[in-house]
Amino acid sequence: MSIFGWLNDQVLRMQWLSDLVTAGVAAVGLDPASRLGGSVQFFVYDVIKIFILLSVLIFAISWVQSFFPPERTRRILGGRSGIWANTLAALLGTITPFCSCSSIPIFIGFTAAGLPLAITFSFLISSPLVDLASVILLASIFSWPIALAYVVVGLIVAIVGGTLIGRAGMEDQVAAFVRDVPVQEGEHVLTRGERMEFARDQVVEIIQRVWPYVLIGVGIGAAIHNWVPAEIITALLGQDKWWSVPLATLIGIPMYADIFGTLPIAEALVGKGVGLGTVLAFMMAVTALSLPSLVMLKRVVSMRLLLLFLAVVTGGILGIGMLFNAITHWFI
Repeated sequence: MSIFGWLNDQVLRMQWLSDLVTAGVAAVGLDPASRLGGSVQFFVYDVIKIFILLSVLIFAISWVQSFFPPERTRRILGGRSGIWANTLAALLGTITPFCSCSSIPIFIGFTAAGLPLAITFSFLISSPLVDLASVILLASIFSWPIALAYVVVGLIVAIVGGTLIGRAGMEDQVAAFVRDVPVQEGEHVLTRGERMEFARDQVVEIIQRVWPYVLIGVGIGAAIHNWVPAEIITALLGQDKWWSVPLATLIGIPMYADIFGTLPIAEALVGKGVGLGTVLAFMMAVTALSLPSLVMLKRVVSMRLLLLFLAVVTGGILGIGMLFNAITHWFI
């Protein structure tokens, strides 16, 4: 356990980096304990840590993902139905490091291939909401129990959400052109060099896509952590406020960011006494229900199906957020 603790602190949390940045802040004449110095320390440390972890994790996960291209994933899911098919779709979504907008072309491809809506929506919900990189990053900021709890509740939302949407019988609510999208048959087996190139390109592509949101998220987190009084945060989002989870969900929906950009904000909110369920609801709303992704999804499904998707996922997020707040209030 001591070795595991050391690895968690020094490799994931990068305590050595925190100490180094703190020393650097002090060296330039800023007091790390002051608001300004603390903000600079928070910003520099989190930005460097997140980008280091992102680069390593995305490379490793993309290497694994290279064994599961959309064609193979479609074949794995094809011919399956029921709760186990939804579970498998949600699990496969965890190895695809896509944001909500990037997941929609995959959703179109799966739908064009004739996969049931229940399966495609479980994948669509899970892919941006839960991925292996987010587990490691959550553990690096919070703890392994919180990281694993996020994964479990994210998979539950994806599995139950896909199942409910499938049972609504709205297969005819998908745009006609989606059914006519040509489906690629066959699969090119990548060489080791091609897998290395694919993983490297994924790192570059995802970093280029998420870096503004990481910087914005860390900046907001630093401001919350050092400048916003805890009394104001708890008055709005305190664990004892019944509206904290709905408000956090409502705030999260218009935002567009990967989970990597929301983590520093979540870290700062937890530090100010916001309930775990409220923070989880905010993160899930940002990643699964971002406004740009809803606009893109509206292009391929009817308003009825879009509203059902929004209602099911929002209901799941609210329920899980309130449940976690209740658990932490009564038992922690």
